[in-house]
Amino acid sequence: MYMTHKELRQLAVLTAWLISAVSAVSVAAAAAEGAGADHQMLSGERVLLGTVEEVRSDQARIDTGVGEPRFIPMNVRKQKGLPDLKKGDLVEVTVNDQNLLVDVHLPGEVSHHRVVRGQLAGPLETGHDKAVIRTTDGKEESHLIRPVGRSKVASIPVGADVLFLIDELDKVVDVTYANKEAVQHEKELGHKMSPLKGNLAQVEGVILTPLKNNTIVIRTKDGKEHSYEVRPLIQQRLGTLAKGDAAILLVDNENKVTDVSFEAGGHK
Repeated sequence: MYMTHKELRQLAVLTAWLISAVSAVSVAAAAAEGAGADHQMLSGERVLLGTVEEVRSDQARIDTGVGEPRFIPMNVRKQKGLPDLKKGDLVEVTVNDQNLLVDVHLPGEVSHHRVVRGQLAGPLETGHDKAVIRTTDGKEESHLIRPVGRSKVASIPVGADVLFLIDELDKVVDVTYANKEAVQHEKELGHKMSPLKGNLAQVEGVILTPLKNNTIVIRTKDGKEHSYEVRPLIQQRLGTLAKGDAAILLVDNENKVTDVSFEAGGHK
């Protein structure tokens, strides 16, 4: 039985990852015990194994052997004080049920994600960058929300029973309903959702013209070009994108870019 070049590459990546993971497991276990690490995941999340192919424009291009490469923003690790990724690094990429980035780690690195069960204490404020969570014991916690999780959190009705995934920086990175009863509750409370950002359209493609005069141009997978005005709050993040970079623009009901995710696949 012959294997294709792609199958051989995938096998090599998996083999190298297993060797690295096994060699690091004792160190990781000791570190986790000492630090009290409690890495948790939400339903629907999965871990992809990959290799860093290239690092440029503050992004790492990662080959997971599945579909197109993924582009990971380097600031995801910098904000946590983790070392930069380098070409050839083996990585574990965690994505949510919408195939968006949750986290990226080297094998053996200690992660401190935790799951908090509770409800939104009130609608999100303008910008949707902060949530007040009322936990099951009646206490209230305030957390910033990572950009990749804002549209999902904004779509959650106030009072619905949900699970929030909190990362190492104490920020909400993902959210899901706690059970089937909570999904039914969503239908009853839908009118209490945070406005605007709960219904963002995702425009996936390659940047043709970087941010200029509050406008960005992207070419989608069907070959069409689209120009969007960018809201002020997201212009600093979009300013890091260069021509040829792959991204997912999140566009609101006024046809303006209000958020961005950098992990889409694509080519120049």
